[in-house]
Amino acid sequence: MTHAKPPHTVGTLVEGYTIPVVNERAVRAAAGILFIGGALSLAFAFVQDSQVPLQPFGIVFMFDMLLRVTAGDRWSPTLALGRLIVSKQQPSWVGAPQKEFAWWLGFGLALVSCAGMGALGAPLEVTLALCGLCLTLLFLEFAFGICVGCALQRLLTKTPPQYCPGDTCRVSE
Repeated sequence: MTHAKPPHTVGTLVEGYTIPVVNERAVRAAAGILFIGGALSLAFAFVQDSQVPLQPFGIVFMFDMLLRVTAGDRWSPTLALGRLIVSKQQPSWVGAPQKEFAWWLGFGLALVSCAGMGALGAPLEVTLALCGLCLTLLFLEFAFGICVGCALQRLLTKTPPQYCPGDTCRVSE
């Protein structure tokens, strides 16, 4: 049974879980949606030898990540669409804290990319490399269920992740 969640939080309180969780299926669907938009933008940028096709996607991606971590994941347009796409499937609950950490990293990467394309005037190659990194992370998430940000959270914070996809949080004894 899903419980109501307070506003401005990431995740949902679900019976049987000790921390807020998110539906991994919806997260992966949202990553796939973002990947498609990013791949198309990257292809157009490469063909046109211009950063202009990347700018709208970078802004959408950045604000989507920002909405997830500040207003709450329920306000993210791509996660809303992802939830709709997988609504007939059984949820696969994973810990919200590690996803929030990963989404902050995504926001940071998008912020650097957007600043590079705008005020910093970074060369196209730098922008393409940053977008390529972002697309690689999105691909790993949606295609294989590998959350690189979640793995980094384990290494960089004192709070170990819980409820990881495929039980990947468990430390071997």
